Amino acid sequence: MFTRPEANRLSRRQFIQTSATSGLAVAASTLSLPFSIKIALAADDNCNASVEEKTVWGTCSVNCHSRCALRLHVRNNEVYQVETDNTGDDSYGNQQVRACLRGRSIRRRMNHPDRLNYPMKRVGARGEGKFERISWDEALEMMASNLQRIVKTWGNESVWINYSSGIKGGNITLCSPNNSLVSRLMNCYGGYLSQYGSYSQSQVTCAMTYTFGSNDGNSMSDIENSKLVVLFGNNPAETRMSGSGVTYYLSQARERSKARMIVIDPRYTDTAAGREDEWIPIRPGTDAALAAGIAWVLIVENLVDQAFLDTYCVGYDETTLPKGAPENGHYKAYILGEGDDATAKTPQWASKITGIPVERIIKLAREIGSTKPAFISQGWGPQRQANGELTTRAIAMLPILTGNVGIHGGNSGGRETSYILKMNAMPVLKNPVKTKISCFSWTDAIVRGPQMTALKDGVKGKDKLDVPIKFIWNYAGNTLVNQHSDINRTHDILQDTSKCEMIVVIENFMTSSAKYADLLLPDLMTVEQEDIISNDYTGNMGYLIFSQPATTPKFERKPIYWIMGELAKRLGPDIYQRFTEGRSQSEWLRYLYDQTREKDTELPEFEALKAMGIYKRRDPKGHHVAYQKFREDPQANPLKTPSGKIEIYSSALADIANTWQLERDETISPLPVYASTFEGWDDPLRKTYPLQMFGFHYKGRTHSSYGNVDVLAEACRQEVWLNPIDAQKRGVKSGDEVRVFNTRGELYVTVKVTPRIMPGVAAMGEGAWHQANMWGDRIDHGACMNTLTTQRPSPLAKGNPQHTNLVEIVKR
Repeated sequence: MFTRPEANRLSRRQFIQTSATSGLAVAASTLSLPFSIKIALAADDNCNASVEEKTVWGTCSVNCHSRCALRLHVRNNEVYQVETDNTGDDSYGNQQVRACLRGRSIRRRMNHPDRLNYPMKRVGARGEGKFERISWDEALEMMASNLQRIVKTWGNESVWINYSSGIKGGNITLCSPNNSLVSRLMNCYGGYLSQYGSYSQSQVTCAMTYTFGSNDGNSMSDIENSKLVVLFGNNPAETRMSGSGVTYYLSQARERSKARMIVIDPRYTDTAAGREDEWIPIRPGTDAALAAGIAWVLIVENLVDQAFLDTYCVGYDETTLPKGAPENGHYKAYILGEGDDATAKTPQWASKITGIPVERIIKLAREIGSTKPAFISQGWGPQRQANGELTTRAIAMLPILTGNVGIHGGNSGGRETSYILKMNAMPVLKNPVKTKISCFSWTDAIVRGPQMTALKDGVKGKDKLDVPIKFIWNYAGNTLVNQHSDINRTHDILQDTSKCEMIVVIENFMTSSAKYADLLLPDLMTVEQEDIISNDYTGNMGYLIFSQPATTPKFERKPIYWIMGELAKRLGPDIYQRFTEGRSQSEWLRYLYDQTREKDTELPEFEALKAMGIYKRRDPKGHHVAYQKFREDPQANPLKTPSGKIEIYSSALADIANTWQLERDETISPLPVYASTFEGWDDPLRKTYPLQMFGFHYKGRTHSSYGNVDVLAEACRQEVWLNPIDAQKRGVKSGDEVRVFNTRGELYVTVKVTPRIMPGVAAMGEGAWHQANMWGDRIDHGACMNTLTTQRPSPLAKGNPQHTNLVEIVKR
């Protein structure tokens, strides 16, 4: 029987000993062998003892949205050095796409002693992490027979492809649940229960669609035309920090425009960190109240762009209020206290909620109202709250009120977008199952699937689910456990094999999620196979990276295309033919690229791109401007809203608010209002758990990816941030180990006492690997904040409110 790490601690060179009693291979790593022995092994493996060296292009394709180029130096089938992009003249607009230290440490992931090397099946309790090595034939038969059995018994709606983002930048290797090779195979085999939303941006995507008909923003490079930058919880220096990332454009564009930058965040982030003109700390979950307080000043002091509101918007005042809306149901009435709640949203009102001084709210409002163009943007932190949909729409009101939408230097209030060189994606075919649930609701669908309804749980495609989830695919993601909320509840659900009957995990490492597999399969990394990857969130320079296999596949690791293709064979020859269409992975890549070149003839030929490694192109329009055509001619270019205009008052949301089944502390409103929420700043539960806790992206990891790289973990140690005022009350100082706990769980972590976080608030880097005895005290020694987060979804998007948590901290 294998347990982690003994089953997988295998380096490039290994000795194999066979246990006579178990018949299982036990690996002894040569990472600790003397150098002379390693040389001897290399010579033995390579008959002529020659040294073969090459440099290949690869990419870091994890979910930070930067998509960075890597140059991998290979000697005798082993990556020994990693560099990054060195092409072009490295001028703004033709800059080098330089990877951060995470991407440059990728050889430590490739050569990690804990890589998964063989297919394995579970032999202990689910979640215990005990596995037995099996052959690929046995693994494929086990997959096929269980999938066939469950589909025959429960139907295709019982099959779930779990949300994952470990390979977000891939094309053929992409792991997004509705766009991966797993979903292609399932669509060939009758479909699966689909999902909507994402753990990153469910609320903002949903809410902005009701306001603008889509979720779009100006490129960060367009800040070179701005006079003012206001960032609500937008922190690219820690979320998109590479040479292809947004933080580069932010600094370069501001250098050209000299725009003032104001950062609004409970935490003094690295995006601020001396680069900002002002930091305004705010209580988590109260951004909508600040936006309302600013709006009151803008309206009262006549700083709104009335002509823009009259021409492009619905629901600002009585003259543009849609039919069927109640009298005084417009936004202006809500702000001035003439609506249902009869409360004026004055700076004094907003100050009590946000913790921001009255005079600072007034000053900020006047600055926003008198400075144009202004780039007003929000990151995805403010919307990752239980009232996140309302927050999103409320922040967007600031550029709407001031007429900054659709112009150079302005923005929609959403997060920035980019010019992208798009590569044709691997087609996944059409899903025969039309039912969808929120990506965050899958644990409920295991426990009470047939009780989940459209009006209460956001089921789409039918009134209710017919069956619970019985089969889970988990490909290249740690959201099965580590990145999902309330890990203790998740464990209780998953460890019960009578509920979900089969879990297949395809992974590189024994992650927190991989421990819950019934069948655990070793995947290749993107730098170990061929793929072409487009840029994502950058600015006004798009690019393609031709990622090539740095090394041949080692041990019994297999690419996802091979795994799904071999499974397709066992599901039937017609399934196999439909899945592969007669093409190999390499042939698919060439086919998709040829299709791309038919639409974009400026692209180099396939072999030329392969030789180049990276191809770059400047945005021919200069910068992306969200809703620019609508601004220029709203009649000819209507938005995708029902009215074709910006909907400050949404009749669609009014209908939802009147028909959906909501809890007493949940709010869906046709207007972008502020609403208190559970475990917010004013929840009575604060008497017991007085600290609001949220998470932030951490430089040593991308979510949980790279979380097991030793040098990164040492450079970015896991800590909980606490203000000196709160630390003094608890008798703790920096470096102390503390308990962080609430009703959902408890973890141990080192505290960082710093004035860089406002009083009453605690923050932790998200993505740390959960480490707890789940059959014992369940105390997490890995400091994964999802030990403490709630599985209760947000009201409208049914998204994850993983920043809405109340906790207590005490010294151990």
